[in-house]
Amino acid sequence: MAAITAVSDLKPFKTMWKIRVKIIRLWKQYSASGGLTIEMVLIDSNGVKINTSVKKDLVNQFDSFLSQGSSKILINFSLNPSCGSYRTTINPYKIGFLSTTRVRSCDDLPDALTGFEPVNYMDILDGTLNTDYLVDVIGQIVELTPIEVVSANGKETHKLTVELRNEKYDASLYILMYSYVMI
Repeated sequence: MAAITAVSDLKPFKTMWKIRVKIIRLWKQYSASGGLTIEMVLIDSNGVKINTSVKKDLVNQFDSFLSQGSSKILINFSLNPSCGSYRTTINPYKIGFLSTTRVRSCDDLPDALTGFEPVNYMDILDGTLNTDYLVDVIGQIVELTPIEVVSANGKETHKLTVELRNEKYDASLYILMYSYVMI
């Protein structure tokens, strides 16, 4: 069997890769165009993260093998350019599961490997961060609004506003969280 490849060494010219990663974030997402998908952020032992997607046709095949916090060996998957706004990682590629992808259990990667990299509030507030990527924030919740139902793109969605305070700076950050209702 092929040797383990570091996430930073993955290139899109082949599919027969073998990587050892920890699932640091996992969520299911529904969209009218893509149906139900499983989205994940994976991290390898070097701390390199990559976004991963399991498309609707393969969700039933892989759902029971994937859980947040678990470590896995993934074999045989596709790599596609990661593009657009609100990308979960800075990695230029995104892993796509194939029907021939194999998921194997392995020894756990360290608990300290969280992928959490909080940014400075002032970098958010002054606009110096690249808005194409999601960022990690940490702070004390000082205000939380009730959930509101609002219209977004002709559909109802739930909106929650959170105000966080950072201990290092006299600054507050307002975060709007939207969750789309699946119908």
